[in-house]
Amino acid sequence: MKGDARPEDGTLCGRHPVLELLRRGSRRAEEVAVLAGGRGPLQEIVALARRAGVRVSFRTRDQLTAMGGSPDHQGVVARVAQAEYADIDDILSIPGQRGEPALFLALDQVQDPRNLGALLRTADALGVHGVVVPRHHAVGLTDAAARVAMGALEFVRVAREANLVNALELIKKKGIWVYGAVPSGGAAPWATDLTGPVCLVLGSEGEGLRPLVQRTCDGLLTIPMTGHLGSLNVGAAGAVLCYEIVRQRALKSQKSS
Repeated sequence: MKGDARPEDGTLCGRHPVLELLRRGSRRAEEVAVLAGGRGPLQEIVALARRAGVRVSFRTRDQLTAMGGSPDHQGVVARVAQAEYADIDDILSIPGQRGEPALFLALDQVQDPRNLGALLRTADALGVHGVVVPRHHAVGLTDAAARVAMGALEFVRVAREANLVNALELIKKKGIWVYGAVPSGGAAPWATDLTGPVCLVLGSEGEGLRPLVQRTCDGLLTIPMTGHLGSLNVGAAGAVLCYEIVRQRALKSQKSS
């Protein structure tokens, strides 16, 4: 049906639904994607979105169909967040409050809500204190991500920062070691001491870590692969690396007790 909301995909399609979303402000739009060259009501949508501080992008018709999951988008798809973001200073205070060495995840332009949801589940399962995501060119806390997270959003705080490099520099100033995950050229995680305060940085599905983000890291980690594929997807890689951090810390605790 034209103009229907599609909450299962974390998107809202159609001119009237998106106009009402922007006018009422009852739900927060993370991004409004509009057909490139569109006129009339689409121009009003662009103006309202910019006035509300919502990111606007211009896409082809096929890109909008892929984003909204339907060709009946009428030239506009809004990506809608359902959960509140935390302040980065708040999540940085969590390890001290718990008396634990810091463990954070930072995600560099991860686009797939399924990967974000899976990483949030991993974060909850393995005691990650918080997750940092960039404001632009990355999936946020959409319905789709929340569904895959299976309730983890109730327990894992997520901060959204305009500049991920600046956020990583702030994290480093707190005495936290920043390690980036790369498909090759990094140290094996089990050959690296990860028992201290750590922030693990994971790159996007296609490009991996951006060069500036990679240079900001204190060190790089690579999961050795013995199969035919060159790397794991970001969700699986994050789970492996977080588990290795927890394993090392548990072993250190056993030895000191």
